[in-house]
Amino acid sequence: MNSKILLVEDDDKIRKILCEYFTAKSEGSMEITDVSSGEDGLEFIRQRDFNLVLLDVMLPGMDGFTLCRKIRKLTDVPIIFLTAKNAEEDRLYGYEIGCDDYICKPFSFAELYAKVSVLLKRTSKSDDRQMLTCGKITLNPMTLELRVDGKEVELTPKEFEILVFLLQHKGWVVTRETLLNRIWGEYAYVETRVVDNHVKNLRKALGEAGKQIKTVISKGYKLTE
Repeated sequence: MNSKILLVEDDDKIRKILCEYFTAKSEGSMEITDVSSGEDGLEFIRQRDFNLVLLDVMLPGMDGFTLCRKIRKLTDVPIIFLTAKNAEEDRLYGYEIGCDDYICKPFSFAELYAKVSVLLKRTSKSDDRQMLTCGKITLNPMTLELRVDGKEVELTPKEFEILVFLLQHKGWVVTRETLLNRIWGEYAYVETRVVDNHVKNLRKALGEAGKQIKTVISKGYKLTE
């Protein structure tokens, strides 16, 4: 099945090269829709289903950060930022508002293609309703059944949402701010210590498997095998 990719980039040359490279490299299995503004990108997101979004930050009118926040209110489609904004605070902000990767210009087309391929493969498994697993933890996205070492475990709604997000990003460092934005909502007046308390309770509910949730000092959490 072909993968549908939305490219939002105001540089005509980059759009043309990326479209040609991805089409040739994938032998036509990646279908790219390219637009030059955030407004057009949002309109396409509302009208069609995409498997992945490649998104520039510095766009005319609606910038990429704003578009990312709007997309996240509509869908969990993977988002990769392509941008010349390479300051650490920009990269961290990108992750906090929901991007899956942040690539600074100039970049390698081959490396970008590899990252896109990995993300598409990972998310296609979720789309197929395959089990989310990590170490002793197994979660069935269809039945919402959680088992730890074969035994069924019940969680509060917020604990469950946190665990699902960590499972979907296992091995990644997930910041407290990212969890706040994704679980409670971008404009919720909730402090980061609330996240810590929920993670503490989640670890307790998971028993021995709770040790799989590692604290990354000054950053957040990482789910490991």
